Amino acid sequence: MREPARGNTGFWNSLRQGGVPSAIASIMGAPTAQHMAFIRSMMREQRRPEVLHTPLNELDAVVFDLETTGFSPQHGDEILSFGAVRINGGAIVEGEQFYTLVQSKTAVPEHITELTGITQEMTSDAPSLLEGLHDFMSFVGGSVLVAHASGHDRAFLNAALWRTTKVRLTHRLIDTMMLARWLEPGRPGYGLDELLESRGITIQGRHHALEDAKMTAQLWSCYLEDMIQHNVETLGDLYTQLSHA
Repeated sequence: MREPARGNTGFWNSLRQGGVPSAIASIMGAPTAQHMAFIRSMMREQRRPEVLHTPLNELDAVVFDLETTGFSPQHGDEILSFGAVRINGGAIVEGEQFYTLVQSKTAVPEHITELTGITQEMTSDAPSLLEGLHDFMSFVGGSVLVAHASGHDRAFLNAALWRTTKVRLTHRLIDTMMLARWLEPGRPGYGLDELLESRGITIQGRHHALEDAKMTAQLWSCYLEDMIQHNVETLGDLYTQLSHA
C-alpha cells in the first residue's frame, strides 16, 4: 500500500509518535502543543515519596472545586469552571487564588444555571477546556490537592485530561468528606453545607467554584487542628489513618 501524501510532515510524525491529540496539536499550532506537553510532563513528575514526611501544618496544598453540567462525565457531562486557593498548613495564602470558566460542548442545563449562575453564553466566550486545564495545573504545580467529595472532581478531571492529553491525574488528593467521616463518625450527613454550619463557617457564594474552594479551605483548617490532636502530624500519618478508617 502506498503511503499517504505528506502535505504536513509534522502531522504524520506526531500521529506516529503521540497519537491523534499530538497530530492535531501539530496542525493547531504551538500554544496547543505546548499546553499538552506541559500537562503530560507534570503528570509524570508527581507522587514524590518525600512529601509524605511533610508536617501537615507546613503542607503546601491547593484546595479546589469544579462546577459541571451534571454528575456523569462518562455520559457527556463537562466541566464549566475551576476554582482554587493555595494553603500553607491551615492558612489560605493571600493573593493565591485561581478561577476560570471553560467552554462546554454540552448545553448548560437550566437547573445548573439556576444553581451556579453559569449560562451558555458565559461558557461560549470562555477559554477552551485545554487552556483551562493548562492554567489550572500551572497554578497547582506539584502541590497536594484537597477537595470535598473528591470522587466527583477526580472523575471530571480525569475525563478532561484524557480527552485533551491522554493522561490521568497523578497528584495526591485529600478528601475533606473522608476526613469528616473519620473525625466525626456519628454525624447523620457529610454534605458541605452541614459541615460548614457545624464548624461555624459562614456560607456564601455556594456553587461558585472559587467560593466553594475557599470555604472548603476553612473546613480543612478546622480538621487540621483535630488531626494534630489525634497525633496525625504528617501527610503519611494521614494516609495511614484514612486507610484504616
